[in-house]
Amino acid sequence: MQISSDSAIQWEQTPTLCEVVQRVSGAADANVSLRRGRFVSGAADGVEVIQIDTGAICVWVLPTRGMGIWKIQAGEQTLGWKSPVEGPVHPALVPIHDDSGIGWLEGFDELLVRCGLESNGAPEWDADGKLIYPLHGRIANLPAGNLKVEFDAESGRLTLSGQVNESRLFFKNLQLESCLTVTAGQSQVQVEDRVTNRMSQPAKTQMLYHINVGVPLLSAGAKVRIASTDVTGKDATSQAEIEQWNQVGPPVSGYGERVYFIAPEATGDWSAALLQSADSQQGLGVAFDTTTLPHLVMWKNTAAVEDGYVVGLEPATNLPNQRSQEEAAGRIVSLEPGGTVVYRLSLNVLQSATEVEGFASQHRLL
Repeated sequence: MQISSDSAIQWEQTPTLCEVVQRVSGAADANVSLRRGRFVSGAADGVEVIQIDTGAICVWVLPTRGMGIWKIQAGEQTLGWKSPVEGPVHPALVPIHDDSGIGWLEGFDELLVRCGLESNGAPEWDADGKLIYPLHGRIANLPAGNLKVEFDAESGRLTLSGQVNESRLFFKNLQLESCLTVTAGQSQVQVEDRVTNRMSQPAKTQMLYHINVGVPLLSAGAKVRIASTDVTGKDATSQAEIEQWNQVGPPVSGYGERVYFIAPEATGDWSAALLQSADSQQGLGVAFDTTTLPHLVMWKNTAAVEDGYVVGLEPATNLPNQRSQEEAAGRIVSLEPGGTVVYRLSLNVLQSATEVEGFASQHRLL
């Protein structure tokens, strides 16, 4: 998968996040670097990008798109997917509130994209046909501010943080504070998100992490491994293929998406899912804290590569149905005034059969 060339990005010559960035960039012993820039052409024009290189992986973070992770590079391997929208797409060009309810899809391109905060699932309309909750919510199309970098030279740990506000006068004021942490020489990205209700009245919120991988890791023979046998198809089409729910086939033009709901089993409050390559030599492991992310969704869309050949692993607070359905089932997070919920997960880039099996063994994956 091709990463946009530097000619499409205007990089800052002098980092300005804060003084510590300069120390990070110059910390030779730590083997970690950071640079900041903006895309300068096409639908990505104006999208801010922060590139963090640990020496083992290079992580592309998009503050303009809700602190999403666009791609991760590990040597010649790129984790992400070939979305037809060919992003990243600036949020100003994404018609979130399109009457169809699915305008969100016009900006869907990242490796990791958050869905929330007011709702995270299917679009929903009122009795008069007016859209109430758009597909997957607004948070991925809102810009982050108050960006900060913290670096500990002794451990080689670097944390990038930013705040995203999802608010409307009289209705809601939810704040996402996202912290992304990497360590020099390591191939893991840790994510810790804090969502706070900043209103004087109680609020309800949802979160889903849409983690999406396509070629080259994804190919016929790849498979998903989880710590559970409790898997249900979202619809009749998905359920009809339940025996091969975790098996990935070749790209097929016109193939319709399959979605599976999983009740993950936890070990010490954490569970995990693994997408491993057909030869088991590579993989992406996703570990998540089930105390606040008790559900897992698998999205399998093995359409033609140019149409979006991709598998999604999605830890979530709930199932991605309409919000009213999830609220009726009690699958929604309630926050008192000033209340906060914390979500934790990690992305683990696995680059050998030993690393793949080590992750699977650590998390007791089937």
